[in-house]
Amino acid sequence: MSSTQGNGQHWKSLESVGISRKELAMAEALQMEYDALSRLRHDKEESRAKQNTDPSLIDWDEPVLDFYSKPAGRQHDLKLLRGLSGSDPTLNYNSLSPQERLPSHSTSQSPQPGPDAWPKGSLSGDYLYIFDGSDGGLSLSPAPGDIDGSCKKLSPPPLPPRVSIWDTPPLPPRKGSSSSSKISQPNDINTFSLVEQPLGKLLGPQILEEEELPGGGGQGHLLGSVDYDGINDAITRLNLKSTYDAEMLRDATRGWKEGRGPLDFSRDTPGKPVARSKTMPPQVPPRTYASRYANRKNAMPGKNHRMSAAPVGSRPHTTASGHELFEVSEERDEEVAAFCHMLEILRSGSDIQDYSLTGYVWSAVTPSPEHLGDEVNLKVTVLCDSLREPLTFTCNCSSTVDLLIHQTLCYTHDELREVDVADFVLKPCGLEEFLQNKHALGSHEYIQYCRKFDIDIRLQLMEQKAVRSDLARTVNDDQSPSTLNYLVHLQERPVKQTISRQALSLLFDTYHNEVDAFLLADGDFPLKADRVVQSVKAICNALAAVETPEITNALNQLPPCPSRMQPKIQKDPSILAVRENREKVVEALTAAILDLVELYCNTFNADFQTAVPGSRKHDLVQEACHFTGALAFTVYATHRIPITWATSYEDFYLSCSLSHGGKELCSPLQTRRAHFSKYLFHLIIWDQQICFPVQVNRLPRETLLCATLYALPIPLPGSSSEANKQRRVPEALGWVTTPLFNFRQVLTCGRKLLGLWPATQENPSARWSAPNFHQPDSVILQIDFPTSAFDIKFTSPPGDKFSPRYEFGSLREEDQRKLKDIMQKESLYWLTDADKKRLWEKRYYCHSEVSSLPLVLASAPSWEWACLPDIYALLKQWTHMNHQDALGLLHATFPDQEVRRMAVQWIGSLSDAELLDYLPQLVQALKYECYLDSPLVRFLLRRAVSDLRVTHYFFWLLKDGLKDSQFSIRYQYLLAALLCCCGKGLREEFNRQCWLVNALAKLAQQVREATPSARQGILRIGLEEVKQFFVLNGSCRLPLSPSLLVKGIVPRDCSYFNSNAVPLKLSFQNVDPLGENIRVIFKCGDDLRQDMLTLQMIRIMSKIWVQEGLDMRMVIFRCFSTGRGRGMVEVIPNAETLRKIQVEHGVTGSFKDRPLADWLQKHNPGEDEYEKAVENFIYSCAGCCVATYVLGICDRHNDNIMLKTTGHMFHIDFGRFLGHAQMFGNIKRDRAPFVFTSDMAYVINGGDKPSSRFHDFVDLCCQAYNLIRKHTHLFLNLLGLMLSCGIPELSDLEDLKYVYDALRPQDTEANATTYFTRLIESSLGSVATKLNFFIHNLAQMKFTGSDDRLTLSFAPRTHTLKSSGRISDVFLCRHEKIFHPNKGYIYVVKVMRENAHEATYIQRTFEEFQELHNKLRLLFPSSLLPSFPSRFVIGRSRGEAVAERRREELNSYIWHLIHAAPEVAECDLVYTFFHPLPRDEKAAGTSPAPKSSDGTWARPVGKVGGEVKLSISYKNNKLFIMVMHIRDLQLLQDGNDPDPYVKIYLLPDPQKTTKRKTKVARKTCNPTYNEMLVYDGIPRGDLQQREIQLSVLSEQGFWENVLLGEVHIRLRELDLAQEKTSWFALGSRSQGTL
Repeated sequence: MSSTQGNGQHWKSLESVGISRKELAMAEALQMEYDALSRLRHDKEESRAKQNTDPSLIDWDEPVLDFYSKPAGRQHDLKLLRGLSGSDPTLNYNSLSPQERLPSHSTSQSPQPGPDAWPKGSLSGDYLYIFDGSDGGLSLSPAPGDIDGSCKKLSPPPLPPRVSIWDTPPLPPRKGSSSSSKISQPNDINTFSLVEQPLGKLLGPQILEEEELPGGGGQGHLLGSVDYDGINDAITRLNLKSTYDAEMLRDATRGWKEGRGPLDFSRDTPGKPVARSKTMPPQVPPRTYASRYANRKNAMPGKNHRMSAAPVGSRPHTTASGHELFEVSEERDEEVAAFCHMLEILRSGSDIQDYSLTGYVWSAVTPSPEHLGDEVNLKVTVLCDSLREPLTFTCNCSSTVDLLIHQTLCYTHDELREVDVADFVLKPCGLEEFLQNKHALGSHEYIQYCRKFDIDIRLQLMEQKAVRSDLARTVNDDQSPSTLNYLVHLQERPVKQTISRQALSLLFDTYHNEVDAFLLADGDFPLKADRVVQSVKAICNALAAVETPEITNALNQLPPCPSRMQPKIQKDPSILAVRENREKVVEALTAAILDLVELYCNTFNADFQTAVPGSRKHDLVQEACHFTGALAFTVYATHRIPITWATSYEDFYLSCSLSHGGKELCSPLQTRRAHFSKYLFHLIIWDQQICFPVQVNRLPRETLLCATLYALPIPLPGSSSEANKQRRVPEALGWVTTPLFNFRQVLTCGRKLLGLWPATQENPSARWSAPNFHQPDSVILQIDFPTSAFDIKFTSPPGDKFSPRYEFGSLREEDQRKLKDIMQKESLYWLTDADKKRLWEKRYYCHSEVSSLPLVLASAPSWEWACLPDIYALLKQWTHMNHQDALGLLHATFPDQEVRRMAVQWIGSLSDAELLDYLPQLVQALKYECYLDSPLVRFLLRRAVSDLRVTHYFFWLLKDGLKDSQFSIRYQYLLAALLCCCGKGLREEFNRQCWLVNALAKLAQQVREATPSARQGILRIGLEEVKQFFVLNGSCRLPLSPSLLVKGIVPRDCSYFNSNAVPLKLSFQNVDPLGENIRVIFKCGDDLRQDMLTLQMIRIMSKIWVQEGLDMRMVIFRCFSTGRGRGMVEVIPNAETLRKIQVEHGVTGSFKDRPLADWLQKHNPGEDEYEKAVENFIYSCAGCCVATYVLGICDRHNDNIMLKTTGHMFHIDFGRFLGHAQMFGNIKRDRAPFVFTSDMAYVINGGDKPSSRFHDFVDLCCQAYNLIRKHTHLFLNLLGLMLSCGIPELSDLEDLKYVYDALRPQDTEANATTYFTRLIESSLGSVATKLNFFIHNLAQMKFTGSDDRLTLSFAPRTHTLKSSGRISDVFLCRHEKIFHPNKGYIYVVKVMRENAHEATYIQRTFEEFQELHNKLRLLFPSSLLPSFPSRFVIGRSRGEAVAERRREELNSYIWHLIHAAPEVAECDLVYTFFHPLPRDEKAAGTSPAPKSSDGTWARPVGKVGGEVKLSISYKNNKLFIMVMHIRDLQLLQDGNDPDPYVKIYLLPDPQKTTKRKTKVARKTCNPTYNEMLVYDGIPRGDLQQREIQLSVLSEQGFWENVLLGEVHIRLRELDLAQEKTSWFALGSRSQGTL
């Protein structure tokens, strides 16, 4: 269409001021076009184009809210950059105005008919075009069907007008407008062009030089002719009127260029779409001032061009210009672009045969010998919809799941020929997970859990087609493009601190207005200059308050003014009276400002850019290994200084250091000391070159530059000189690290802005950290790196072809011993310099010691280029490491890319269950990666895509990582990458989970902050909102586990705990009707990351024990942090805290021995049940003792130790660990090594005296401890990787040293056994633990509610008058002597009830009568109760006479009790007391006979003298005899327990020089010693003639010791080539003495 059509006369006046009609129209039209793009839909012609083009790269189906349209097609003619998703409509935070929704009134013509018309309807976003970057220019990829790459078929979408102003009178056409014959193909208004920039010319004074190009055609002219003259004339006029004052326009016409504006449409080349913000109102482009004489032949003096901050525009990009502020996305960052490309390859590489299986949560599998034994059988119940009754099978643990499915199908199908077992799965009832058909039943963790707690195994048979598929990926998910940018914006991000384009455009407008006034002024230059300075200050302030030296120099050319008084730079005012001089100043100032904008855009995450990234790429490359120049750069200044520093500090200086893996490469260098300077802002200027004495070719690839800002505090006025001297110690104010080589391994060059982290935050020079742009007021350091005409690139050398490899045994014995001593340190953190030197010298001998590789590599003297071939050869030839050892190579100490790649390769064999065990550490290890893309990132994403359970936990761990300010940007990209890979269904599921967590966190916070009286009401109201969540969403999985699928909340079962954090007790309704409700605790205000880590370590310990055939029956519950200060904890059913168990025996119950045993007896009345519960207690208690000691778990009281009715003990609430105990003044609250009290020992021994079962407990503890010690390196690796996670109690090597010291890796197993035995004795003898429990009982009394029902500790349930029948009479018949569980007396009571023909008999002890009376006193005043017999008696309290007297008193008590007032006699406590217990029913009609369970109460029969357990070994001419336990010793003649000890002689020994003896055990017939007795200097030949004489004696104080037994052991009868552990029978001499 001819440009002369329409009314064009009105453009004449605009032309005269240098504004083309296209320029003004496009400013508004661009915005309108983008809005139109977002509402267009693809038409049916998409299907034709799809055959000839690649799949679309933009995901049109990104779901967030249902009301967004989802077009079916895509536009394929544009080669879009992958990985962008800012185009999604959900990012449009401003809804469209009604005017913007109207159809366009403009026309668009194209000479090329066919399928080039833009699709109708709504697209999912708005796009700009950006560069491909592949060849330095712009390209548009043609479809295969296109001829010679022409892209002329494309036409722009219609430009919708704003109808409300169409009635504005049209403007007259301008003169001299070009005709359609000259520009037959107008350029796309959305494109900009690029001209190659000469190398080395990075900055220049030119401002948007425009050059006329011959010819208006060419590839740049892609689109059909558009009638720009007729597009929204009124809109242009309105913008003109609102933006430029008419008077100003008239005055400005005198000195401005006539002709085209900077929006040159003559040489545009199309680019690629870029996400853009939709919140910017249309802007009239601000102006640019260009050099009058630079590279422009037809430039006239006095004419100036304009600088545009337009939304976008086609423009020439000349050597030093191109200053429009274009919107860009993160893909402008080359590293992110490469990451997106990797992501696309990863997603396209998945080979999925059946997409439905990707939605299954498979049950975790952990094979172990104990669970797969052929002798272990399982009772399994299978439910099926086609069967009325469930099927019950007895299966072998090693049977596969598909075999069980086949057996079930035999009952459900008459004919199995057409039935495929693979079409069916088994689902555990109540869990949304499925057993793996090809794995053994016993290997599934669900089956192991059921076996551990004696839970019925109930499975449901389902067809695969009936399984929920809402989480499954689809073909569309894998084929749709990545949407990284969009998914980044969906996350919870800190407030974006960058200035918006529209705000910056307004500041530029102000600047231009002031510059115009300055240029046109005839006098009063200081005042005009002051206004210019103010506008420049506003721009700089918006751009992070940075004032570059170029801006400073340009401002120095202005005359002194009130805003910037600098006498030393005063100029002659007459100089600026010349217009040309003022123009030169303005030109330099504008160029400096534009350079600052470009620097700002490159530094911050801005959504606009002034120059095209990639336009300054260097084609020339020099390898860093050949570059011998020293590393040097200029430290210019720090910007954005807090004003408070001016009054607090002086003499600021910067310390710069180079490090690699935490090791400094040279001594730090410091700048000179500088004071504050005040230019536009406060800043500290050094402008000093730092030159390290290190050549670039000596720098390792992963070298970090660490800069730390120091200052001296200003002394207080009036303070003494000595005090001043002490105070004037340099204080660190901030720090930052940055890699010297970027992700392309190119040395950093050019100007950099680095945000400093406060010195109060961790300063780890060992790892990469992003600059601090997270905080809006961070101090910014400006460093100018050298620039050159070529890139200095680090290229990885290949490993040496030959690397020696020698046998470890070929070393001298002394060298072998020293190396083994070093390797026993298990961790590189405690290697000395001498250790490192020795290890590196002997590195070729260490191949057989596979786990020593981290120690060897940590000893490498240098990682510079010249040393890498040797290191890589060693790495390549090293024996394959197991995954536990390979984790050690992911520490911050090893930043080398090849080492980390090899580590990832070695851990690649991890099973999914093992990967979940180590996933938190692997997520933390991502912080130690130098770059965004790495082998570890790829490994984790690949594994997450293949398993939903991994995806689930990876998501929540990354989400938690967003809270780490130093790494939030990296975790944002990784989380977005995960969401790109996981599919639409899973993204929606994560969205629901986050919604639910936020709702619960809000509710928990409200309940916590409310007054106690208002909490219940607030909870009920909040639960209604949670119910509405499920009404809207249907169902949701809990963050605790992807197999916990719930569909509602059960308000009646929800409450809260009366503790400081006031956590919520919640009950969710299970989606599976065959499952029970799911109960969880939601905490708000507590950091659960430490609990997560502790439970992870305990879970790994438990798995190690099981793998070694020692199941410690640990209770492992789920706990997950869903954000800082909030999270979920699984509720373990049928469990109670020790405090509640103990206080059933009164507030002093913690000092009594029987509460735990009585509670277990109450819940396990049968003898077999009780024995099983005690066995569970012994194992789990031993496991807890070891785990809590190794991890240093503190703050142990009876409210965070729990006991299940099955006897399993476990700990909760791990707020203190690694030895960080609470302190009372200087006294530790946790003074025992771990919690092991006398009431626990009472359960183990079956009474208050030690028994042989206590030996089993000690052996279990020591065996479990030694098994964990074998894996010391694993726990040090796992905890070491968590040093950067932000947990306060795990932040430095001292915390790690606690675990190292607790595991004692340098000790032998025998020494460790002795050591842990002493710990058990120390804990058992600690009174502090019981006192701690008692204090906690008192403290918790304030939380006890008045509605708590009083119960009897020995009664499993409460009984009432209504349920049991009215009692008519009671009578205490007799008392009987008992021996189990304690020796004493029990009273038999006859109970008569109305309407009952026979009496019932119950048995109660005196203590149980006393408990009844004490609890009645809590309910009723003493005046209503009968008096109770006194407990205290003179003499032996268990005597027959005492029992007889008490019988009479108790008889009187109970008679008066049932005849007391009705509220007393008929209360539940009384009727519960007189109701028969299981033990009463068992003993009915029989008289208890004296019984001894373990020989404690009566002299053992048939075992004379007992037995002693010894461990005998011989090594290096030393005979080791460990005395472990003695069992079943005789009582002394007076019936008391002996005080035994062991004495050994090595016969023949005529001189009695071989006597060795143990310590004395007090008052026990079953002592434990675990003491090592050593005989040194015994040649192997002498052993055949030697004999051990072992005697057990009882210490008698002033009397002679009594011989309890002895044994003679001939050493020649033992095979001492290996350790001999056995029980030896003791003989005895009747009344013998020694």
